[in-house]
Amino acid sequence: MKMWKSAALVLMAVAAAPVLAADCTAEIEGNDAMQFSKATLAVPTSCKQFTVTLKHTGKLPKTAMGHNWVLTKAADMQAVATDGIAAGLPNNYIKTGDARVIAHTKVVGGGESDSVTFDVAKLKAGDSYMYFCSFPGHSAIMKGTLTLAK
Repeated sequence: MKMWKSAALVLMAVAAAPVLAADCTAEIEGNDAMQFSKATLAVPTSCKQFTVTLKHTGKLPKTAMGHNWVLTKAADMQAVATDGIAAGLPNNYIKTGDARVIAHTKVVGGGESDSVTFDVAKLKAGDSYMYFCSFPGHSAIMKGTLTLAK
């Protein structure tokens, strides 16, 4: 009888594990009105990696109303966005090799999506992080904050 109880406890613990595990993914939408669907994202500190999926819910092509999702420290956001404009669409409006960029998706147009996975170890508690779209002119409106959450 004792063995059955032990087996039952193990099975219950295994079944409960996915419920207790942190969600290490986020989905965010961008539209033809230059808006992200979320103004904040929280990354659980228990995650080793975090994946963001950007979905463009609009209809316009990426050459006219493309969006990407770029993560930097808050202090680096404006400079990265400015340098990204010069990099152009072929480089997803991200300066090649820019060490200030923690993670970014490619630029997507209406109906398209892209995902990026990054190491949570790149984030430090107490630092301020911003995500934004680096398509020219979009970062002024299409931005949000990313935080580490316990």
